[in-house]
Formats: sequence, structure tokens, C-alpha cells
Amino acid sequence: MDPELGISIVDLGLIYEVKVVQNEIKVIMTLTTPGCPLAPVIEDTIKKALAKLGAKKIEVELVWEPVWTVDRMSEEGKLKLGMR
Repeated sequence: MDPELGISIVDLGLIYEVKVVQNEIKVIMTLTTPGCPLAPVIEDTIKKALAKLGAKKIEVELVWEPVWTVDRMSEEGKLKLGMR
């Protein structure tokens, strides 16, 4: 959940890939802007949620390519932000 917008990071289109190998999970994601002050909060929230599911090793990798745009958002995310 994006703490500022109150919308799921999946609906925002921030999650690019999730790799699962046994009890290890790697999340490859982006943020809406490289200067996002809530990056540590979002990363910590992801790690805590995945740990509750039993993951033993969790890695969150921030990437900036491809660049995030509103086109990556789900229809539900756009509706919640009044974009539809």
C-alpha cells in the first residue's frame, strides 16, 4: 500500500516482477519518482508482509528502467485516483 495515496502498490504499477525460489522472494519494483521520501517505508512494509507469509529471505530491488508512468496503473488504481 502506498502510504501517501492509500492505493496498493500493485494497482499503482510499481511492481515489475516477483521471483520466488523456495522460501526466498525477490521483488523488483520502482517508485513514481527516484526522490520518493517514503521508499524505506514501502520497502519495510513489503518485507513485513512477505515475512508473514513465511519467506525466510526477502530482497526488494528498486529499478528505474522502465520508467514508471501512469500507463502502468491498473484500471482500479486509476479509478481510485479519479483518473477515469
